[in-house]
Amino acid sequence: MTDTICQPAPAPSLPSDPPAYAVAAFYHFGALPHYRSIQTPLHEACARLGVRGIALLAEEGVNGTMAGSRAAMEEVLETLCRLTGFNLIDHKWSTAREMPFLRLKVRLKKEIVTLGVEGVDPNRRVGTYVAPEDWNALISDPDVVVLDTRNHEEVRIGTFAGAIDPLTRSFSEFPDYVKTHLDPSKHKKIAMFCTGGIRCEKASSYLLEEGFAEVFHLKGGILNYLEKVPEDESLWQGSCFVFDRRIALGHGLVEAADLVLCGGCRTPLTAEEQNAPDFEEGVCCSYCAPLMTPERKSSARERHRQVKLAAQRGEE
Repeated sequence: MTDTICQPAPAPSLPSDPPAYAVAAFYHFGALPHYRSIQTPLHEACARLGVRGIALLAEEGVNGTMAGSRAAMEEVLETLCRLTGFNLIDHKWSTAREMPFLRLKVRLKKEIVTLGVEGVDPNRRVGTYVAPEDWNALISDPDVVVLDTRNHEEVRIGTFAGAIDPLTRSFSEFPDYVKTHLDPSKHKKIAMFCTGGIRCEKASSYLLEEGFAEVFHLKGGILNYLEKVPEDESLWQGSCFVFDRRIALGHGLVEAADLVLCGGCRTPLTAEEQNAPDFEEGVCCSYCAPLMTPERKSSARERHRQVKLAAQRGEE
């Protein structure tokens, strides 16, 4: 294990009024046999610095999204590099005007992103990285199959023009989609994308193992594209779902203003879906209302009432 400490890219400038947080989405595939020993010191460092969010540790690497002050997040990334011994941990900066996470979690996992297929190793080989500036030309090629590797609930609120939604509920369903819908002899070029790049990195390794010859993936994911590509040149449509209280981001990594999470099923809801008859703020939406018992709805209403009262008192 090397003692070299990586130098994270500088965090973005944060507005001072209202106070804002730096959010770092990070991952790195790399051999990490001592990952269990990292859990406690990483958790202690984050707690000391007031950082919240989630970090996943596994033998294949690290993955997470965390938020805190700019200085705190830079120190956490430096600490993570030191503990893992990785020279570089890929990370993407964005901001939040309110703390986007309720708590801090540092978890040990079998995989840092769960595909569920033995032998898939992004440390050994992955597809071809495509810079955001070159992505439009690639996905505009009629011979290229463009795949969104995210879950359907994420795809529903935003994706690239012409991309295929595999209609998966979890990333572990992706291999089944490939086996039933794709053929290496017919689909010669495949371009994939996801939120920050980690799912595509693993998916590209899987496709190469399955015999697909030309596999491309968007470097840094959708977040990198939304930051680097001007909106008037963009082929992105909608918002990009993120796994925190901001719900979704748009071009320039600005928080989407028209989305809320359903209080019953945590589905992101558009303004139109919030106007549906079955929508009740903090309780249910048209997707989950038919499945909820009167008792469960009553419990959700009470929970939502307590949340609102806590907010009025300035509490979480």
